[in-house]
Amino acid sequence: MPDLVKTDVVDGVLVITINRPEARNAINYETALAMAKEFERLDADDSLALGILTGAGGTFSSGMDLKAFAATGQRPLVPGRGFGGLCEKAPRKPLIAAVEGYALAGGCELALACDMIIAAENANFGLPETKRGLVPSSGGMLRLPQRIPHHIALEVILTGEMLPAQRAHHFGLVNRLVEPGKALEGALAMGRVIAQNGPLAVQAAKEIISASKDWRQSDMFDLQRPRTAPIFASADAKEGATAFAEKRKPVWTGK
Repeated sequence: MPDLVKTDVVDGVLVITINRPEARNAINYETALAMAKEFERLDADDSLALGILTGAGGTFSSGMDLKAFAATGQRPLVPGRGFGGLCEKAPRKPLIAAVEGYALAGGCELALACDMIIAAENANFGLPETKRGLVPSSGGMLRLPQRIPHHIALEVILTGEMLPAQRAHHFGLVNRLVEPGKALEGALAMGRVIAQNGPLAVQAAKEIISASKDWRQSDMFDLQRPRTAPIFASADAKEGATAFAEKRKPVWTGK
C-alpha cells in the first residue's frame, strides 16, 4: 500500500503531503493518524522551522472520506487534535497550506487551521456541509468569520457554494496566488524566508498573535510580557543583534 501521507524536508521546512489522489485526498481515520504523527514531529524536531501541508495529484483535500465513514462509522478525528490531526490543535510552529484544485468541507477546514495559505489561481474553497444537512464543525464556522468579512463567511457557509481562490484572495483568506501547479513552490518560497528568522521569535510571534484575539485591551501587554521576556533574554536575540552589527547572517541555536 502507498503511504497515506508523504513527507519531505526542504531547507528546514517539513512538507506534509496527503497522498490519496485516487480519493481526491479524502481523509479517513488512518490518514488522520498519520497526519497527526507528522504534526507532532514538526514540533519535536528542532531542525524543522515550519511545515507545509499540501495534497497529491493536483488537489488539496475533499474532506472526510464519506465512503469510509459509511462503511465503518468512524470519523477521522484524532483525540486531542480533531479532524485530520490538526483542526483542534495546531502545531506550535508555523504551518502553510499549499492549495491546488479543491479544498472542500474538512479539506477547507484543514486549510483554515493553517497559519497562511498559498493557492493556485484556479483553486476553489468550499464548505458544502449544509447541502448535506450537516454543518462544518471542524472549525469552518469558527475560523472563516475571523479570516474574511462576517457576511461573506455567512454566504459561503449557508449557501454551501464554492469560494474561488481569486475571491478568497480578495478578502484576505489567501496570502498569495500563484500559477496552477505552483502552490507548493510558492509555499516553499515563503517558508524559506520564515526559516531564516529566529526560531524562538517566530514561534512566540505565532503564539501571541493567535492567543491575543481573546485578550482584553486592558490586559494585553501584561499577558504578552511573560511570553516576550524570554525572547529578549535569549542567546538568539544576542546573536541576531551581533550578526546585524557584523553584517553577516545569524546562526540560530534556538536558545
